[in-house]
Amino acid sequence: MSSALSFSRVRRFRLSFWQAVFYLLVALGLYSLIVRFSAGLGTATNLSDAFPWGLWVGFDVMCGVGLAAGGFTMAAMVYIFNIERFRPIVRPAVLTAFLGYLLVIMGLLADIGQPWRIWHPLVMWNPHSVMFEVSWCVTLYTIVLFLEFLPIVFERFRMKKMLTLFKHITIPVVILGVIFSTLHQSSLGSVYLIVPEKLHPLWYSSLLPVHFFITAVAVGFAMVILESNLSARAFDKKLETPLLMDLARVLVFVLGMALLLRFQDLSRNGALDLLFVNEPVTWLFWVEILLGMVVPIVLLAIPRVRANQQALFLCSLLAVLGFIANRLNVAITGMESYARVNYFPSWMEISVTLMLVALGFAAFRLAVRYLPIFGKPLN
Repeated sequence: MSSALSFSRVRRFRLSFWQAVFYLLVALGLYSLIVRFSAGLGTATNLSDAFPWGLWVGFDVMCGVGLAAGGFTMAAMVYIFNIERFRPIVRPAVLTAFLGYLLVIMGLLADIGQPWRIWHPLVMWNPHSVMFEVSWCVTLYTIVLFLEFLPIVFERFRMKKMLTLFKHITIPVVILGVIFSTLHQSSLGSVYLIVPEKLHPLWYSSLLPVHFFITAVAVGFAMVILESNLSARAFDKKLETPLLMDLARVLVFVLGMALLLRFQDLSRNGALDLLFVNEPVTWLFWVEILLGMVVPIVLLAIPRVRANQQALFLCSLLAVLGFIANRLNVAITGMESYARVNYFPSWMEISVTLMLVALGFAAFRLAVRYLPIFGKPLN
């Protein structure tokens, strides 16, 4: 009897492969955070005075904020432009954005030298600083995403009075969210306007705020397509293929506009000759352009490709990877030559980033399981 009970307990607590990977990533990330907060940034990271911003800024913040752009783009399309057919994919987009911003804040806490002072910009105003505007907009937009997410919770617990109340403030809240998101998506590019002599000419431009905003809008659509495909596979739900095909058409237009503006800007700045210099910086630039823009534009412009679920997933994935490459190129690749360092993140930096990504996936799965993200909860 006792052996049978022991065997049943072993079976009950048996982990799947992905559960084991998740717990491993969380354990390594937590250990790295303990080292970072107990021994300092110098021990846990490969950052230095010459190169103070690395993976945690380049990926956790610069990429994290952009990858969450699907929240404000889809909310604007449904609630402001009244395109009702996209309503089925608004909630997953808002959830992804809300979780994304929470993880961005966690990444900032890891990167800031004195994270207990993260609230200082909110009370110690410096309106001449770009980071002042970014910190305020990120804080306010996170609050807006929380308000946009609350009706899902109210619906789950049948709080009808609160649902009725929030219906009256939905459109003003969404408008505020679009304003805040637009401001700080572009302001992340404005951060690099103050380093014209440090950022490589392939990425530096006076139009960086415009580039950052347009590419954020593009990756917002790509993330919605990607998230919808992954959710359909993970939760065995029907894929909204016609809606995603429409989003893919919009994605082609926005990516095309971003690509055209990028090369016009390079020509205006006299940097076209640098495109053919045989060095790693140029190769990384072409990876970003070809991977994240040219290939998705060409493929998604073909109706038969847009109608194919696998092809649609692959193209959206390429657009997302290209966006990540762009932000990492701006934050890391484009700054290395001036700093005269070859930065590569330490394993602790990588483990914290992977932990945040894993926590994002786990939180999304829990939300879908217990809240009406796609209709009724899974149980």
